[in-house]
Amino acid sequence: MTAQEIIDYMVSQGDEDQRRILTGFFKTAPGEYGYGDKFLGLKVPQTREVVKIAKQLPLGEVAQLLTSPWHEVRLCGLLIMVGQFEKQATKRLANDECAIQRRDEIVTMYLDNAERANNWDLVDLSAPKILGHWLMLPTRLGNKQAIMDRLAFSDNLWKQRMSMVSTWKTIQMGDAAWCLRYAEIHLHHPHDLMHKAVGWMLRELGKRLNMDLLRDFLHQHAHDMPRTALRYAIEKMTSEEREYWMSR
Repeated sequence: MTAQEIIDYMVSQGDEDQRRILTGFFKTAPGEYGYGDKFLGLKVPQTREVVKIAKQLPLGEVAQLLTSPWHEVRLCGLLIMVGQFEKQATKRLANDECAIQRRDEIVTMYLDNAERANNWDLVDLSAPKILGHWLMLPTRLGNKQAIMDRLAFSDNLWKQRMSMVSTWKTIQMGDAAWCLRYAEIHLHHPHDLMHKAVGWMLRELGKRLNMDLLRDFLHQHAHDMPRTALRYAIEKMTSEEREYWMSR
């Protein structure tokens, strides 16, 4: 199977009614964050079925999917990369030189095409499982923090979100430092999508690792952090504790 065959097939499966729903849901009108994106009208399970068939597609072909104007085709390419990365990221292959090289190739291509992941679903379904997992594994690409900081301090909303939601995986693997770093950096971001991302990751930090780490962060920042971020962060606390933090 080639990239063009995948694209042709996905285009043939388009649904006009679903396309109208998706263009509204993902805010594609002028002035909205998804402005200009184009949808075929495929549901995510349909795209995942294509991914199963195309999971061994060479990276050179995957790159063609990432440059497609169709949202679902780009998602397909990103999910193929996720599957290929995870195959090289098992415990058995963590320190294998060939696997390290393969993972680094995938991360490099992901970073080179980061602006193509130009909506929150594309970022959230790919960044934690590629970038987040990579942060916890050996690499030959150099300083990980410098690489992630380039995303965090870019002027692109989706790259910034990548730096934040990638920490979902590092939290799952027991490392709080990445989450705390990018929560601090993005705490006063002007966009609501980043407020949600920061609060979401802080909530996961408390839920999966240590609620006291979350409380320490809130003691420093609850008084001036965006209300949306705060509400997301405290979602798993008791009603009494939520009321306390909201009153701050």
